[in-house]
Amino acid sequence: MTPQIEAFLEMMAVERDASPHTLSAYGRDLADAEMALSDAGGLMKADAEAVEAWFADLSRRGLSAATAARRRSSARQFYRFALAEGWRTDDPSRRLDAPKQGRSLPKVLSRDEIDALLAASAARDTAAGLRLIALVEMAYASGLRVSELLGLKVEAVRRDPAYLIVRGKGGKERLAPLNTAAREAIKAWLVVRNAKRKPEAPDSPWLFPSSGRTGHLTPRRFAQLLDEAAITAGIDPARVSPHVLRHAFATHLLEGGADLRVVQTLLGHVDIATTQIYTHVATDRLAQVVQQNHPLARDD
Repeated sequence: MTPQIEAFLEMMAVERDASPHTLSAYGRDLADAEMALSDAGGLMKADAEAVEAWFADLSRRGLSAATAARRRSSARQFYRFALAEGWRTDDPSRRLDAPKQGRSLPKVLSRDEIDALLAASAARDTAAGLRLIALVEMAYASGLRVSELLGLKVEAVRRDPAYLIVRGKGGKERLAPLNTAAREAIKAWLVVRNAKRKPEAPDSPWLFPSSGRTGHLTPRRFAQLLDEAAITAGIDPARVSPHVLRHAFATHLLEGGADLRVVQTLLGHVDIATTQIYTHVATDRLAQVVQQNHPLARDD
């Protein structure tokens, strides 16, 4: 990683409060561009034709439109920063057109499948099972992003709160509700978590501690645990991920009659258009509303 890329990432962290996940994605994107443009002198010396050729090659390498769009955004923001710093006098990314993306519907689990996933989690040994139950219950009850869930401090739940104060994208805070099942799962996990701690060792600040570099459970490990539980539950693991639990939270709320604006607030979406995609998934509920309320749909 070049000093210029490092300076850009530092600016994103300090001035724009970018999350570690976002910074990691920017770093990967720019490192890929730097390597691909090495024959043209790297990001700092490549001309517009070289940058355009790099971008055109992304689709030939099999990258999805969404990934290509993110890499375009990373390059454009980097070059804007380079211009502002006086490192370059031109922006070779200015002619890059965003790839057309078809918006796919989110994967969603049914309520029965959520129950089956929890039952499979409970089938694990006591400590691992209680931890996974707490993770699933919290993600499903609150619609938390995986980074928000795994980054929770233990002090946030010590007093059995009905709501969590979550810092989401852009550093914006929101309230995330905890239902009875989630609160009971947290209590059960805390008992085991505290019992596992060695008396001579300081307590980890994280709700879901780990011996890894971050100090807490990683998204990859959480996804692996969900895959194992899905197989036990008889669910295709390809349909299950930490983010799918967030999708299920939103979709089931709308199926239950929740207002779209409320769901937007709970998910922490800035634009309601992002939330509206869930209305296309909640088809059963919408069909039922029409059947019950439209005068031409009733049998009487």
